[in-house]
Amino acid sequence: MNPILVVDDDPQMRAALKEAIQRLGYDAVVAENGQDALAKLNNLSCSMVITDMKMPRMNGLSLLKEVRRRAGNLPVLVITGFATVENAVETMKEGAVEYLMKPFSFDTLSMRINSIMEGLAKEREMVFSSEKMKRLVKLAEDIARSDTTVLIYGESGTGKELLARHIHSASPRREKPFVAVNCAAIPDTLMESELFGFEKGAFTGATEKKIGKFELANGGTILLDEIGEMSMALQAKLLRVLQEKEIDRVGAKQPVPVDIRVIATTNRDLYKESLEGKFREDLYYRLSVFPLHIPPLRERTEDIPVLAEHFLKKFSSEIGKNVSGFTEEAMEFLMRRHWRGNIRELENTIHRAVHLAKTDVIEVDDFMLYEEVSSPDAMPHGSIKDMERNLILKTLREVNGNKTKAAKMLGVSVRTIRNKLNEYGMNGKNFPIQ
Repeated sequence: MNPILVVDDDPQMRAALKEAIQRLGYDAVVAENGQDALAKLNNLSCSMVITDMKMPRMNGLSLLKEVRRRAGNLPVLVITGFATVENAVETMKEGAVEYLMKPFSFDTLSMRINSIMEGLAKEREMVFSSEKMKRLVKLAEDIARSDTTVLIYGESGTGKELLARHIHSASPRREKPFVAVNCAAIPDTLMESELFGFEKGAFTGATEKKIGKFELANGGTILLDEIGEMSMALQAKLLRVLQEKEIDRVGAKQPVPVDIRVIATTNRDLYKESLEGKFREDLYYRLSVFPLHIPPLRERTEDIPVLAEHFLKKFSSEIGKNVSGFTEEAMEFLMRRHWRGNIRELENTIHRAVHLAKTDVIEVDDFMLYEEVSSPDAMPHGSIKDMERNLILKTLREVNGNKTKAAKMLGVSVRTIRNKLNEYGMNGKNFPIQ
């Protein structure tokens, strides 16, 4: 789950809200004003925004309006110490999902946050119709009742984290935190303190105690996403946690007991890597007590129509366009495509198509994709590089040069768009940096 963005000009309130959110098992990112918040939203995907109403330069209502303009239906919870009926009505009219009046208790805040996040989780439910997925999900729900460690493996974009969340929601731990850790995104030098936390003064820069992900997940489930990226040294410490059910904070004198269910995911062949000495064999067997394989989308094409319809409804609502379906040719195109990026690639394709649709149905041209062919000689419209360039420039024209919007539509980072423009020798001249 993406982090929660906290916006407040009061440093004490920012720190208190961040700590409260982390106690609930979610990640938090802080911003000291509206401009800072918008800058962070340009480069970060957030689950929701919590903002104070009264702030200098840009108040909470102005920020709410700008978030609505930029990020569609991103949930926003507004906090105020100067509540009036008029304020409440206005913020709700502008799209706030919750309105919280100071002073409030931790229980009240946690109830509001959990309610919003549970609503988001429902939007992330697994969508499928194939027999392969029905059997897999039934198996996952059966194993969810126990505390058995699960290893979910499959190609990137197949929905491994979604299946992990489904297991948690079907388990007796469903009311406790679900904490996801992306092992590929955290540098090795920070991973130990991120997972296990540290004591104040444990090392230079440790000015206060930090609670690690394992402690945040206590009583619930921890997801170790892309576990194959974890260093061998840290794998040894993780093995001890799984065996002893306790963690060692960096700099602590005593271990801390933890009660958690562990789910790991990988897109690599960990069994092969364990035989080659690239992954600890003892840890592999500890993690893969119950392995679950998610087949790639090309092996379950029956799921493509229901997924496409699901994403169509989602993005039509977010963007505010009345796009209700696909032409027969467009659906046939989706069905015969290879989908190397699996569901994630399909989702990005539908997102882009909804943006570009000129009528209430999506046509093949709206996908801005090309038929996959077996040899470069048969490649239509020039080389792959030419196709890539045309796709990027056409998308930028569609969004009036807005690189952030283009990046979201294409499923890449803003930095990638900028690098490509530099590669094309445009240097932002034709499409100013935004």
